[in-house]
Amino acid sequence: MIDSLFKLFALIRSIPRTNQTLSVIIHEEEDEEEEAMRRSKRPDLHLPLPNRDVALAVPLPLPPPSSSSAPASSSAISTNISAAKCLSELERVNRIGSGAGGTVYKVIHRPTSRLFALKVIYGNHDDNVRRQICREIEILRSVDHPNVVKCHDMFDHNGEVQVLLEFMDKGSLEGKHAPREDELANLTRQILSGLAYIHRRHIVHRDIKPSNLLINSADNVKIADFGVSRILAQTMDPCNSSVGTIAYMSPERINTDLNHGRYDGYAGDIWSLGVSVLEFYLGRFPFAVSRQGDWASLMCAICMTQPPEAPATASEEFRHFISCCLQSDPPKRWSAQQLLQHPFILKSSGGTNLRQMLPPPRPLPSSS
Repeated sequence: MIDSLFKLFALIRSIPRTNQTLSVIIHEEEDEEEEAMRRSKRPDLHLPLPNRDVALAVPLPLPPPSSSSAPASSSAISTNISAAKCLSELERVNRIGSGAGGTVYKVIHRPTSRLFALKVIYGNHDDNVRRQICREIEILRSVDHPNVVKCHDMFDHNGEVQVLLEFMDKGSLEGKHAPREDELANLTRQILSGLAYIHRRHIVHRDIKPSNLLINSADNVKIADFGVSRILAQTMDPCNSSVGTIAYMSPERINTDLNHGRYDGYAGDIWSLGVSVLEFYLGRFPFAVSRQGDWASLMCAICMTQPPEAPATASEEFRHFISCCLQSDPPKRWSAQQLLQHPFILKSSGGTNLRQMLPPPRPLPSSS
């Protein structure tokens, strides 16, 4: 029996010791210590907060404005206080002109001494038309071209829509006589450049005429009074529009039965351009009636007779140019971009000649 006990004891001593046994003992001791610490915590113990002296409190500075954020004045419509402040800084110098849509004044911005044109649109339009005008001017503010009058700002003040525009100090081309073809080609090229630009942006003018073509002392020609004219035209029957505007309308716009009732605004602008350019060359309205005649006479002359042509004394290039603009069939009229490549436009800068052009849309009149 004793021998058996000694053998069992020897066997136990022969078993090697491991760290696992020691680790179990250590972890058990750590668990007991953590439990003792948790029991010793006082849940009702709170550290005192420091006293706050309100007199020493200062506001934190605001972060600098983001460079991408637009100033308040860049909105399409300035109203209320901002509009009143800006308008109070504008002093009306004199009236430049007036028409069916409103009156234009020459104004000076007193803080900077800069001159502007302020167009006051008559306030007798309903809310829908006014909203359309505001949306249109939102688009016009983004237009930026050297041959388009710049729209700087817009105000809705006391029921009137007022538009701040670039000032053109030499006025309009109404009454302009340019018998020299090189001068006329330069003038026409500038108009076409602006017209091609707005057409690329899907904007139709609808009221191209000499009084809406402005010039400054640097002899820069710019298109004016578009967009708003288009909106106002939608609210007026052609019979009630101003006679001066009807005089430059295309036949299919006056008589909607022509061209199967379809109207292409871009082609309509080209017709109006052709009538205006031919008037500059001749020094008179090119139809056989007075531009200030009654509506019925103008309608008959424009819709029921052949389009006017440049005289036989003009160059072949100019006669062909006018022919490309004044086609009775709207699809046959050239686009503004095509007309910029016409020999009449290019010849003043050493461009190509007529032999390089496509066949004419209609035969040129014989010289006999």
